[in-house]
Amino acid sequence: MGSLNMRETIITREQVANPRTHYGDAKASTRHFITQRVTGLINVVFLGFLLFIVVRLAGQDRADMVGVIGNGFIGIPFAVLIGIVAVHMRNGMRDTLEDYLHGRMYSLAMMLNTLFCLIVGLAAIGAIVKIVFWG
Repeated sequence: MGSLNMRETIITREQVANPRTHYGDAKASTRHFITQRVTGLINVVFLGFLLFIVVRLAGQDRADMVGVIGNGFIGIPFAVLIGIVAVHMRNGMRDTLEDYLHGRMYSLAMMLNTLFCLIVGLAAIGAIVKIVFWG
């Protein structure tokens, strides 16, 4: 165990068990909780949309796929879905990283997590937008 920075504090079991003890950022935690639940609900709702696309494209060739996803009424909501899934993925990995990493390793892992989710989301959204607007 290395030395602690001035910003880092040790939280004991007694502090966690006592509901009157305040630690962490309440507003950020509430925002994270609500974001995770709302994106999860949207993912469940859009799952039907995704299943429709998969069933519709089963056994079709690339031209049919481009025709279906190239429709703005299908492609744009699909791109929004991918963006929401990327936000949900980032928040879910954040929960895991908070549990197992601390200090500089946590900061690095969070940066890499955000970067990975951003790259995946932008690449997927860019591919769908390309199909919708340029075929």
